[in-house]
This record gives sequence, C-alpha cells and structure tokens, in this order.
Amino acid sequence: MSAAHPLSVVNAAIFDGVSAELAEGVIHIQDGVIVAVDDSRPAGQVIDARGGTVIPGLIDAHFHAYGTELDLLVLESSPLSYLSLAGARRLGAALGRGFTTVRDVAGGDPGLARAVTEGLIAAPRYLYTGAALSQTGGHGDPRPGDLDVCAGGAHLAEIVDGVDALRRAVRDRFRRGAHAIKIMASGGVVSLTDPIRIPQYSAAEIQAVTDEATRRGSYVAAHAYSPEAITHAVTNGVRTIEHGNLLDAPTADLMAEHGAFLVPTLAAYDAMERRGEQVGLSPIGQAKNREVLAAGQRAIELARAAGVPIGFGTDLMGTLEDEQLTGLRLQVEVEGVFETLRSATSVNAGMIGRPDLGRIAVGARADLVILPGDPFEEPSILWADPRHRTVVKDGSVVR
Repeated sequence: MSAAHPLSVVNAAIFDGVSAELAEGVIHIQDGVIVAVDDSRPAGQVIDARGGTVIPGLIDAHFHAYGTELDLLVLESSPLSYLSLAGARRLGAALGRGFTTVRDVAGGDPGLARAVTEGLIAAPRYLYTGAALSQTGGHGDPRPGDLDVCAGGAHLAEIVDGVDALRRAVRDRFRRGAHAIKIMASGGVVSLTDPIRIPQYSAAEIQAVTDEATRRGSYVAAHAYSPEAITHAVTNGVRTIEHGNLLDAPTADLMAEHGAFLVPTLAAYDAMERRGEQVGLSPIGQAKNREVLAAGQRAIELARAAGVPIGFGTDLMGTLEDEQLTGLRLQVEVEGVFETLRSATSVNAGMIGRPDLGRIAVGARADLVILPGDPFEEPSILWADPRHRTVVKDGSVVR
C-alpha cells in the first residue's frame, strides 16, 4: 500500500541505480512516488540519512516464496495452506533485507499476490510465474526413478508435455495473473533423474510457450545451465536465462545477439556447498552442485564481455533463505559494487519491464534502502546485518 503523506529523505549520498557517481539532494516522496530530487526544503515526515547512502530498493529476480524445502517431493506434497504461511514469512524477511520487489520464478498464485496487494502481509512487490513448466523426467519432476509415486501438488513446478497442453497451461497462468512464464530447459541440482547438461523440452514445445507469452506482451524465463540448453532456449524465444553457470563464450555471444538476459544465482550454489548436507541436499544434488559452483562466477565474466545484460537473483530454498544478501557479496567479487548494484536495481527493472522500479528519479516508485555508510568505500555494508538499514517501500518506512 502506498503512503499518502509526504516523506523527505535528507543528508544522504544518492546512488540512482544507473550512474556511477553518487549525487546529493533531498528525495521528495508523495503518494508512494518520487516527485523531486533537488535542494528544496523537506516536507512531511523527514528521514535524516546523514552519513549514509540511499540506493533504490533491491530486486531479487529469482525468488521462491514457496521454496520451503530442498526435497522437491516433500515440498510438492505439502499443503498449500502451509506453504502460503511459510511463504508470507519468507517474503517479509526479504523485505526486511531491502528487497522491495521479487520475481517468483517457480510458484506463487493469485491468493498470495492478493494478500500482498491488500497489505495483509508485509512483503516486497510480488511478481510471480505460477508453477514452472517441466517435461516428464525434467528438472521440475520431483519423483525418484525407483518409486511409483505422484508428482504432488504442482506448487513449484507442473509436469506438462506436448505443444497443445503447454499452450493451455500458459494461457491459464496468464488468466491467473502471472507476470511471466518459467520453463525448465535443462537438468538441475536438486532434481534426481535428469542429467544437468541435456536440453529439456523440444523446440516445438518451447516455441509454443514463447509464442503464447509474446502475444500476451510477456516473456519466458528458462532454467538452463549448459551451452546446449541455453542455445536451445534462446533460439526458440526465451528472454531470460536463469543460472547459466556453464555458459561459454560463443553462447554468451548468441545470448547478446538475441537480447537475452542472464540471471545468475550465485548465492544458492555457495550456500548448498557449505550447508547442503545439513539441510538435506541429496548426494546426487551435492555432486551436481559441485559441477556448477566454480563455473558460476566465470559465466558472469563471459556474459559481461559479450554485452549480455546481467541481472541478480538468489534461488534460495529452505532455511538457506538467510543467505540472500550473500548473493550480493559473491557478485561483487566478480563485478564490483557498481555493476552489482545496477544488476539488482535498474537492470532487473528493465528485464521485468518496470522502468518505474530500480531507480531514484522523478516518477519512480519510492522504493529505497538507506545504508549506514558508503558501499563503494565499504562494500560489506551491502551484506551486513540488515537491522542497520532503513527500508522504504511505496513511500512507507517498513524497517
């Protein structure tokens, strides 16, 4: 809900989401929108941010509200009522860290979105795809190969095979308010029966999904690791490649040629390497994770060299969600503070088609994070204890 009263933020350096140089000025907010950034006198409520830096609200472009378990079969067998309550808590925690928008790329539904919109729960702006689409035996199929069990409730992923069935599934997701569509285009770490490199879905199946999304004015995100899978996705119309750890230089050039985005999720692999056994990651998953862990940062370097726009996501499941800010540290190690902040603000905003987000500028939504120092001088401020930052969403102070 947007705050109706005016709010001004004074005495802070400003990172606007785009420029490398910090600016100075007073940020004036009315009805949840930035109405001026200038030197005029503040009005209404005033936040004195002296000594701090104001950045746009962060955007996590690969979030899972219902991602309560690494064991996909347990997760898909859980009651949706439980997942919704747990998801509300996960969303609230993300907001407290400074993520004022999240894109849920496997899960979410109109009920959770309505609760967010009506202010029933404290949460970031919530954009969801609904359950990701997976082929039988693909990354979204939670069934082990040696058990004859049901795939569960299709909370994070739904098994849908064939062109006609996929078209119906996509149309129904848009009927239910989906922001975009997510497909599984290669194997994954936590799934049990699929090799991680092999492309999933046929060209005709992916084309059916991207055709429906494009005609709706939306786009498709694809889980994909290997050059083969990334090429298969991008050449058939996919807009965003999620993870992309095994990217090579020719495939990065292909992504740039097609205008595709890369959404790295470094936090997930780092956390699973350190804590995977503790949180129940299977031996198969641990082995797969080691295969992609070291390659993730190199993939970002290759994408940057090719001119691929690079976003930011985390993909944290279960109790690993508390590693969300660690993703910023890992990306800073590759890209530096400026490019990482751009990725988590204005680049992500452009990717999701929301130019009113990810910037501190007149007309933008008043989503802000006030950090207790200068992240360009002291980068660790970005992933330090979030209790020392102030978070503003739609002009209201939420922390």
